Amino acid sequence: MGGAVQTTLAPQSKVVTTLASKARGALLDGPQGITTDGVNLYVVDPVNNTVSKIAIASGLVTRIAGSLTTQAWGYEDGPGNVANFKRPQGITTDGKNLYIADTFNHVIRKIVIATGMVSTLSGRWNSAGAMGSDDGVARDASFSAPRGITTDGSYLYVADTGNHTIRKITIATGDVTTLAGTPGVVGHADGIGSTASFDSLTGITTDGTNVYVADAKNNAIRKVVIATGAVTTLAGQAGTFGAEDGIGTRARFTGPHSLVTDGTSIFVTDSFNFTIRKIVIATGVVTTIAGIPGVSGKMDGLGRNATFSRPSGITNDGIYLYVSDTKNSAIRIIE
Repeated sequence: MGGAVQTTLAPQSKVVTTLASKARGALLDGPQGITTDGVNLYVVDPVNNTVSKIAIASGLVTRIAGSLTTQAWGYEDGPGNVANFKRPQGITTDGKNLYIADTFNHVIRKIVIATGMVSTLSGRWNSAGAMGSDDGVARDASFSAPRGITTDGSYLYVADTGNHTIRKITIATGDVTTLAGTPGVVGHADGIGSTASFDSLTGITTDGTNVYVADAKNNAIRKVVIATGAVTTLAGQAGTFGAEDGIGTRARFTGPHSLVTDGTSIFVTDSFNFTIRKIVIATGVVTTIAGIPGVSGKMDGLGRNATFSRPSGITNDGIYLYVSDTKNSAIRIIE
């Protein structure tokens, strides 16, 4: 979700269960980005180029946007059953609308939840598929393979992966600016705005004051102050991978993918470690709350005995965490 959501998730009570999966007949095939309005989960499926809704109470999965022809891709706005996407990977919601990082159309899409109507909010929708890094209003702006997206209700924040930048979009106008990083510049420098650098950003979340991003190839979690664009490294260390818990830069990640915050902690899908990690924002303390480092599987159970296979998206509803377990084509719950 967009802003901070308080969670009652207790450290000693982590239990992992499966809510829905392809193996159980659900319309899921390599799900990635995931978000929630508290009643339903919304998931993007880049294999099938669709957006699906999952009822939290029942686990029922329904397709709300994208072609009914399996794996068909394209670029078309309109009603959900008419609209097309091309390998979408990120999703967020403000409770009324869904916002999609339509990764290989290089645009940001909007879905009205009540009607299923799909439109393009930002990016060159008159030439979708054209990459770029231009700031500007709506159709004048351009992106390069955006993956992560989050919202605080007024703005969207986008991990513009191919440009190695963080973009900010005013929802009311579609106006796009670059918050941090320089297009085409790969690195791991902390700094202000364009003096900071990243390497293949993926997931992004916000508490309304800061954004936090998974800097995937740097194996680090970075923090960006929205008001100033100041970038620091919260956890992990560029150039070093691993699975160690610890404080700040002493902790190690391997391909962190997505993250969500409750305002106090950040929860991270550490994709290539097959684990879910927790970072206490105030102290930078990193712990592993679910999964076994280096062990791929699909076992439910107590947190550190459960297994995942390339977990990617993650969200919370104030009580539980929900994870897109990508290689298992499943949605898992951490209670």
